[in-house]
Amino acid sequence: MAKFTRPAAPPPPLFVGDKERKLVRQVNTELIENVVGQVIAYYPISLEQTNFHPVYGEAIEKTFLSPVRVYARVETKESVITNDTKGYDKRPEISVYFQRKRLTEDQDLFVRVGDFVYYDGDYYEIVSTRGSKRLFGQAGQKYEITAQCIKAREGVFDAD
Repeated sequence: MAKFTRPAAPPPPLFVGDKERKLVRQVNTELIENVVGQVIAYYPISLEQTNFHPVYGEAIEKTFLSPVRVYARVETKESVITNDTKGYDKRPEISVYFQRKRLTEDQDLFVRVGDFVYYDGDYYEIVSTRGSKRLFGQAGQKYEITAQCIKAREGVFDAD
C-alpha cells in the first residue's frame, strides 16, 4: 500500500491562471481609460513634508504633493445629510473605483484616507478605503480599490 505524501505546492487553478488574470486586467484598463474615460486629479499627502503629531499621527497643516492624473470609475451618490445642534448639513458624496495595478505598479500611488481628489469641478476628501472585487472570486487577487469621498468644505483644501 502506497503512503500518502503532501505535495510541496498546491496545484494551479484549473481554469484561471496568470494569463487569464493579465487579460482581464488589460481589458479593464482599456475600458476605463479609453471607453469610460473618467479622469480625476489625485492629491496625495506628502508624508515627508507634513508635520504629524508623534502620538496621534494627525496634522493640523497638511502638505500635498502635485496632483496625479488618474483614470478611474466614479459613481455619484445622494448627498450625505447630517444633523447637529446648528442644523442640517448636506454634502455630496462620490465613490471612486481605482484599478490596483495601475495605481501601485504603474503610478507608484497609494490611496489613503485624508487625501483629496478633484472631480467635476469640486474637491473631495477620501474618508474611507477598501479593497474590493476579487478577480474570479480568488482570494488574494483583488484588482480594485474603492475610495468613499465627501465634498470638501470651502477653505478646507487649497490646491494652489
